[in-house]
Amino acid sequence: MKSELELLLMPKNDGMLPIVQWPLFLLASKVIDIAADCKDSQDELWLRISKDDYMQYAVVECFHSIQYILTSILDSEGRLWVERIFGGIRESVSKKNIQNDLHFKILPNAIAKLVAVLGILRGTTESSDLKKGAVNAIQDLYEVVHHDVLSVDMGGNIEDWTKINRARAEGRLFNNLKWPNDPGLKDLIKRLYSLLTIKESAANVPKNLEARRRLQFFTNSLFMRMPVTRPVSEMYSFSVFTPYYSEIVLYSLAELQKKNEDVRGMMYYRKALMLQSYLERMQSEEVEAAAGSADTHFELSPEARGQADLKFTYVVTCQIYGKQKGEGKQEAADIALLMQRNEALRVAYIDEVESVKNGKPSKEYYSKLVKADIHGKDKKTLHNTMIRNCHSSIFTLLKLILQEIYFIKLPGNPKLGEGKPENQNHAIVFTRGNAVQTIDMNQDNYFEEALKMRNLLEEFSLKRGNHFPSILGVREHVFTGSVSSLASFMSNQETSFVTLGQRILANPLKVRMHYGHPDVFDRIFHITRGGISKASRVINISEDIYAGFNSTLRQGSITHHEYIQVGKGRDVGLNQIALFEGKVAGGNGEQVLSRDIYRLGQLFDFFRMLSFYVTTVGFYFCTMLTVLTVYIFLYGKAYLALSGVGESIQNRADILQNTALNAALNTQFLFQIGVFTAIPMILGFILEYGVLTVEDYNLFFPLRIVEDFRDWTNWLFYRGGIGVKGEESWEAWWEEELAHIYTTRGRILETILSLRFVIFQYGIVYHMNASNSDTSLLVYWISWAVLGGLLFLLLVFGLNPKAMVHFQLFLRLIKSIALLMVLAGLVAAIAVTRLSVTDVFASILAFVPTGWGILSIAVAWKPIVKKLGLWKTVRSIARLYDAAMGMIIFIPIAICSWFPFISTFQTRLLYNQAFSRGLEISLILAGNNPNAGM
Repeated sequence: MKSELELLLMPKNDGMLPIVQWPLFLLASKVIDIAADCKDSQDELWLRISKDDYMQYAVVECFHSIQYILTSILDSEGRLWVERIFGGIRESVSKKNIQNDLHFKILPNAIAKLVAVLGILRGTTESSDLKKGAVNAIQDLYEVVHHDVLSVDMGGNIEDWTKINRARAEGRLFNNLKWPNDPGLKDLIKRLYSLLTIKESAANVPKNLEARRRLQFFTNSLFMRMPVTRPVSEMYSFSVFTPYYSEIVLYSLAELQKKNEDVRGMMYYRKALMLQSYLERMQSEEVEAAAGSADTHFELSPEARGQADLKFTYVVTCQIYGKQKGEGKQEAADIALLMQRNEALRVAYIDEVESVKNGKPSKEYYSKLVKADIHGKDKKTLHNTMIRNCHSSIFTLLKLILQEIYFIKLPGNPKLGEGKPENQNHAIVFTRGNAVQTIDMNQDNYFEEALKMRNLLEEFSLKRGNHFPSILGVREHVFTGSVSSLASFMSNQETSFVTLGQRILANPLKVRMHYGHPDVFDRIFHITRGGISKASRVINISEDIYAGFNSTLRQGSITHHEYIQVGKGRDVGLNQIALFEGKVAGGNGEQVLSRDIYRLGQLFDFFRMLSFYVTTVGFYFCTMLTVLTVYIFLYGKAYLALSGVGESIQNRADILQNTALNAALNTQFLFQIGVFTAIPMILGFILEYGVLTVEDYNLFFPLRIVEDFRDWTNWLFYRGGIGVKGEESWEAWWEEELAHIYTTRGRILETILSLRFVIFQYGIVYHMNASNSDTSLLVYWISWAVLGGLLFLLLVFGLNPKAMVHFQLFLRLIKSIALLMVLAGLVAAIAVTRLSVTDVFASILAFVPTGWGILSIAVAWKPIVKKLGLWKTVRSIARLYDAAMGMIIFIPIAICSWFPFISTFQTRLLYNQAFSRGLEISLILAGNNPNAGM
């Protein structure tokens, strides 16, 4: 800890040296021995050094520091020797002859001798032995410098060098050494020693990427604008608020670490306040009041612990904890264990008490706040006892260690609306202090960020515009981005919103709301103006943003601050991400119906209202318009191509040099839309990582592809049934996908939309060579006849041999005749018409969409198709379409997976580095294990 503090400490720059001194972490490893192997001239050598500004600062500081230290500790002839040496170096530099006067290859030896001198002088107390050792070390330095390193011309200063040589011969050159007792000189000696001995600061940089990221953000944040803090005794008190419902906790070691991560992270606030309070008392020279001795850890200081407990409270609101406790569930014991491990942790829950009134059973509901008895049974023994004993024993032990702080009788069952806001509302009364921070279960905290919480709370006393802040927005870091490539993309999108997006929403747009992030609320402001959550069912499905609506409507101010951050975990699977996005989109739709939006619309000016519209439902509305625009553009392009108008328009635009028309017809418009939606994420990448950041792309692993293909085929051909889920069978999944078409209006609309594929076929058949430029309807009807023949062939070849076990010969005869008819028709078409290879592909392009249109119409009118007995046929054709689409996806993947080096790319991209290394090692160990495949 002391060495890190020394590296980060900013020097006082009190004028002792004629230069500006910088922190050592900037200069360390900059004083390197590049001159030892340098054969360049003096100007070239200095140019190489000057390319790095901090290397230049380090060299200049070393030069002045060595001269100042040696001059300060030596007297008479010794000081004269130092002056002559440094005067000779300056003269050589001015004559640009330093490479001839200095032997650079011997310079590392001189530095080693100097380090030995500094190592002795930086001792705390003066003694005769240390002083004698320092004199001997300086004499060794004299020998190396005078005879090996520096070629000094003694002709210009004969008298001075005569005195120096006489003193050296008599053994009194360095005998009058003055021990450095001055604090400033002592600090300079220690700094120069560190500057010369810390050769490579990269060795002190953590190898863990997460540790590097945390250190980088923390050091960068220290240069950001943040309020000056008050002492811990005068700071705003605050509470942290975490809603918890029914997550499994502390069953296994992995789950223990997962649950404890959130609680431990929030306890960093208490630890940081204890440390800051302890340091303040140390600085005010109240060491005895802070701790009994200097060696006592700050966590044992009663004053520091008392100050932290007065200023910080952590409340976990768990509605069903009372039910879990009553049933003796293990989760209740685990939460109790967490309360014993963290004495500042409180749990608020709903307790149901059964009673008898007027001879009838009834229930009474209480909102309770409990804590653990930290002076009770040993924590480890208690937890082991809970695990071993039965449920009744767990219930008894919980009654012994839990202490009720407050309980409030409720008029009835409070669980009426949405779960999470109801969970928060019943427990908000148990928080205390001036502020409350809302933390979700998927969030984490860091100790170094907790140190800046006092600065953040001071923002409440700074007026922003016409009002004081009511909600302080906090930056988030999504730490699940390294799990997979999909999680990385989700993390990048989220990061662009919680940094660039919210920064702009807060200032200058003034439309930032609360988005379920770790924002800090003005507690008094909100509990007197409607609370921090609204819990009406359905309409408040996105309950967090209504806190922002509520605050803005009541003339509060919402700000965003980026010098402090909190960790956050996001969904990493495709299904979870899709469900989350669907919930957010549905919540935005419900917001439009709320009276809060209506009132905001009445109060905002035009520009603020427009900004607010784009950040809420307007985003999804604009996205819908974008999708519709893409559809219209594509169908418009298809019409122009099939009708022949497109070619004439393009020729006209080329003749008239109409660039606007050419741009309108350019298909790259589609790609430009996609890039435009990703601009915030791209800008975030540029700001965070630089323009040249590049990420490798992954390919595929052959064995895994084989397994995936086998699983896919089993899913595709597995028959559905009662109780079979869509993840297990294609038939069950297909039925689920058709569940939304159940009204006559929906069937008619689906039929109308499916007719567009028929129109697409109409345009293609007249562009085939086989039509011979004939534009009559006969060509179109012939195409339908061909399509009908193809459907008949599918029916014939799709007949199940097991269903016609008694007609095997007849079935084979029908299939043979059908095959011969197809070949004969193909030969006749080639002979009679101008059918070409391009016509075959055009036919596929026309018939595949038309078949899908017919299939969609048949599916829409499912009851009628079932009565006609054609439903199995329709289902078989639908399975054939999905099978073809699956093959289109799998074939290129299988081809790429043949290359053996592809799996390395895949592992490096899909997973983080630590997991990738572990995966490679596990494969090696499995290869050496003869039983690995068993």
